[in-house]
Amino acid sequence: MNAADVMTRRVLSVTPDTPIGDAVTLMLEHHISGVLVVDAAGHLAGVVTEGDLLRRSELGTGRQRSWWLKLLVSPGRQADDFTHAHGRKVSDVMTPEVVSVDADASLSAIVELMEKHRIKRVPVVQHDRVIGVCSRADLLRALSVTARQAPPAPRDDRAIRNKLLDTLEKESWAPLATLNVTVAEGVVDVWGTISDEQERRAITVIAENTPGVKQVHDHLVYVEPYSGTVIDPNNP
Repeated sequence: MNAADVMTRRVLSVTPDTPIGDAVTLMLEHHISGVLVVDAAGHLAGVVTEGDLLRRSELGTGRQRSWWLKLLVSPGRQADDFTHAHGRKVSDVMTPEVVSVDADASLSAIVELMEKHRIKRVPVVQHDRVIGVCSRADLLRALSVTARQAPPAPRDDRAIRNKLLDTLEKESWAPLATLNVTVAEGVVDVWGTISDEQERRAITVIAENTPGVKQVHDHLVYVEPYSGTVIDPNNP
């Protein structure tokens, strides 16, 4: 899947000349925390979010600096703060730098951008024009669909075991030298030693996600890596 497969095509947007009050009304009506700013040609000009509207004179929250701090801040910065607090158009408060993706961007790339920039939605552009937006909710909808699409299960226990072991071999953290599994009628028993309790759940998750597996029995033994102390949860 890529951005074009999950994005919302109907984009709520305002123009740079839209009154701030209209932008706020649009956000409240649609229960969203931000809205894209698009110019007359359909090009992405910026974004206005709840954070951009915190420092407003109407709220009495305009930025206030002591006289000595004003000496350290340039007149241009002070003028920009004034415009941000008193301006009437979206262009006065919007953030012009916007992170966007192309229509063929992978979902993993979109998630990385969201995490890196701590944002909830990413505009999707094509030929410099906004064609959609991909939000966290859109990703969750894609997950809900893929989670229901179970891959075909192997026909026998040997195929299940081979699939499970092949998956484990791809993980650098898996303790393959001390690990083994048996499969009988779709029931998996996992044996071996681990040096970190986090490995236990991860190994179990791999087994549970293997097509054809009905149940997983954990026989893993934790060995404290420094003292060599053996802790068997099945025999406390």
